[in-house]
Amino acid sequence: MVFDAVSELRLFLVVFISIYTLVIFLYVLTSWVRLPYSLNPLQRFLYEVCEPYLRLWRRVIPSVGPLDLSPMVAIIALLVVEQLIERKL
Repeated sequence: MVFDAVSELRLFLVVFISIYTLVIFLYVLTSWVRLPYSLNPLQRFLYEVCEPYLRLWRRVIPSVGPLDLSPMVAIIALLVVEQLIERKL
């Protein structure tokens, strides 16, 4: 029973990290283009979901002019955590 719970937790975390990575990609893409007014709720949702996590990385990473590297570093960190989860659990 315990082994099954651990594998379910691992699966949940891997799926969560994959979806969150996709959400960060969508957030970055929508920040580059001006969306129609009807899609503002989507853009607001992506902002509210991604900004707290990205803000953590912006505190650590110095800005490089107008280029924001925090999404790239945040995604790399998520992928590293995903690899650790798959190997350890």
